[in-house]
Amino acid sequence: MITFLRGKLVESLPTQVVMEVHGVGYEVLVPLSSYDRLPAAGTEVLLLTHLAIREDAHLLYGFLTAAERDLFRLLIHTVSGIGPKIALGVLSGMSIASFRSAVAAGDVKALSSVQGVGRKTAERIVVELRDKLGGFGLVGSVPSPVSGGSVAAIPGEDTRGVDAVAALMALGVKPAEAHDSVRAALAMLGAEATVEQLIRACLRRNA
Repeated sequence: MITFLRGKLVESLPTQVVMEVHGVGYEVLVPLSSYDRLPAAGTEVLLLTHLAIREDAHLLYGFLTAAERDLFRLLIHTVSGIGPKIALGVLSGMSIASFRSAVAAGDVKALSSVQGVGRKTAERIVVELRDKLGGFGLVGSVPSPVSGGSVAAIPGEDTRGVDAVAALMALGVKPAEAHDSVRAALAMLGAEATVEQLIRACLRRNA
């Protein structure tokens, strides 16, 4: 089991990072909650990790805090129908504090606003986690991020739009919807919007 990586951050995208540890490069999938707080490329960083072993791949998921990793593991190990992809979507779509509040209040609407979480899944989250969160310590692209396809540049936009589209597709949004959502988010938020702001706006729009 790989429990953490400490090394140089080589590259970071909204859904994955590349880290160099003693001359070995690791691709690590990360949620937006961790991506938002990553240091600049070339800086040393420590990521807590979760290793998922499949028949066709060994996938590393990385988190800046123990609370993020704990929630990720709680979701994939406790809630039926939730795998790593949806768990990352939960961490990308809402804060841990907001998630805990939504579960405690039985707020199915708030939970189902997360990309990939339908009403039935949200209801299962409430039923299966409400009692467990009381003692839980919550506070306050691996293959290319676009499996089986490429992300075409959006005319007239810089790499923020391309990165946002790639991240949305990695989170399960269809290509056409991802492009339309990013265009709409750019029009709404303006030229100063960051990649993270674009993605969050798109996830709310696609809910």
